[in-house]
Amino acid sequence: MRFSSLFLLAALFCGAAAAEQVTITILATTDLHGNIYPYDYYTAKPAERGLAKIATLVREQRATAPHSLLIDCGDTIQGTPLEAVYQHYIETGHLPLDMHFAGAPLGTDPMMLTMNELGYDAMVVGNHEWNFGERNLWAAKSQAHFPFLSSNTKTEPDAGVPSFDPWMVKTMGGVKIAVVGVTTPHIPMWDPPEHWKGYRFMDGVTAVRDAVEQVRAKEHPDVVIVAAHAGLYGGNPSAMASAENMVQAIAEQVPAVDAIVFGHTHSSLPGKRIGDVLAMQPKNWGISLGRMDLLLEREQGGSWRITSKESRLIPVTAEVQPDEKILALAQPYQELTERYLNTPISEAPADLDARYSRVEDTALIDAIQQVELAATHADVSFASSFNPTVHVRKGEVTVRQIAALYPYENELYVLEGNGRMVRAALENAARYFLTCTGNCAGGRRLINEHVIGYNFDMAEGVTYEIDIRQPEGQRIRDLRWQGRPLADDQPLRLAVNNFRAGGSGGYTMFREAKVVWKSGDEIRDIMILYYSGHKTLPAMPQDNWRIVPTDALPELQREADAAATAPPINK
Repeated sequence: MRFSSLFLLAALFCGAAAAEQVTITILATTDLHGNIYPYDYYTAKPAERGLAKIATLVREQRATAPHSLLIDCGDTIQGTPLEAVYQHYIETGHLPLDMHFAGAPLGTDPMMLTMNELGYDAMVVGNHEWNFGERNLWAAKSQAHFPFLSSNTKTEPDAGVPSFDPWMVKTMGGVKIAVVGVTTPHIPMWDPPEHWKGYRFMDGVTAVRDAVEQVRAKEHPDVVIVAAHAGLYGGNPSAMASAENMVQAIAEQVPAVDAIVFGHTHSSLPGKRIGDVLAMQPKNWGISLGRMDLLLEREQGGSWRITSKESRLIPVTAEVQPDEKILALAQPYQELTERYLNTPISEAPADLDARYSRVEDTALIDAIQQVELAATHADVSFASSFNPTVHVRKGEVTVRQIAALYPYENELYVLEGNGRMVRAALENAARYFLTCTGNCAGGRRLINEHVIGYNFDMAEGVTYEIDIRQPEGQRIRDLRWQGRPLADDQPLRLAVNNFRAGGSGGYTMFREAKVVWKSGDEIRDIMILYYSGHKTLPAMPQDNWRIVPTDALPELQREADAAATAPPINK
């Protein structure tokens, strides 16, 4: 009897030890924004980023993970001048500045070409995929050897436009994995209607819940992954922010989700447990590769159960060598881009620096304002400092320097506004500063780290002061137009970019204003054309705005120095 019991225990032990296990690995990138080469186009210097280096990491990780999926979370075909040159060609049929090339190397989107080579399994549609219009997006979609996913991007009835798959399913090691895609739904706020005609964008949480229920019922997957082009959470209680960045809500409100990989906000998150859901966000521009490992064990009856979840980010470093095949595929595009960026178009009458452009008026921001006012004949223009690292030396100015000053594919709009709208916009911008009581030169922090720097807009066409001693909403003083105090009911034509017109960055006062003109061209291209004709950038700022008290300026400059980074890519 004792021998039989021992035999039974040994048999049970051996059976448990022999339980079948499989590790499923999710490799993820996000917000690549056209970065293939490990290169900063605005400084013409090497940089630790890009798909060529990511490719090396992917190949290394695949060697240790035989059952792996490679997913991109969107904002892929927009961002670098390399993609901008290609997209301009697809949109217009010719190269920028009427450049010529031999051999017609522009048959395929460079990101799709290199991602196909690397063997991506899926890509989520990001909001910046819509920046160049539907024709460009459809071209990229048709060239990809992998599905474009977005469960909440729906086609209107009889619209005759391509649809996006809500999910994809793949079986590896006997385990069936479903990947559900979701896109931040605010494309109609950020892009003109002709860029998304025939589509509607649903609430992300609702769409993911429906998609998960459907894929569970139809495909019976063992694992459900959500791939999201949306941030973790809105950062404030507003419904708009929560709808844009819904990852936390998906994890908390959608049953049967095992893990989430996400992007959009250009942050990084090695791993975060939200209940039983593991969430991970790689860094943008191919600065890191995300790896998530799910260990599964087969239960009696044949079903699989996840027994552990782990995730980490693998950084791109100087030691990581770029993949030569990826570099070779992108080389024709890279050469064209460098020719374009090195084209001289203007002159700088003096050394110009954007380093303090978020704390005082500067000639380089006025260079943007000058173009906006000339192109629109507006009364007031709004612009922000996207790249405080720009420095232009006296003498020749190239396309590269203008592109560095305005790196985004924003279009220029004219709104039918008034003085009240201008004041409200400037008060919103002034949230970039913290309230200073007492001695503003006392070494205390004066810049609000919770307001992104490129959301500090400056106005031209009016004069004003920002009094940071006052609470938020009461900081704009001595606001004047044509030398007189600006009345709230004074009608004004306002020049803004399309993101601002949609209310992004807290500029909700613009959202309901009537749009009376649209450029149809990106502001950066308008600037390049303008300075090709006018030949000279502004030598000095207009000095139409300033921060008070003036003794705060040295501390603000010190903080600006400390915060100097490479330009962000607008989310």
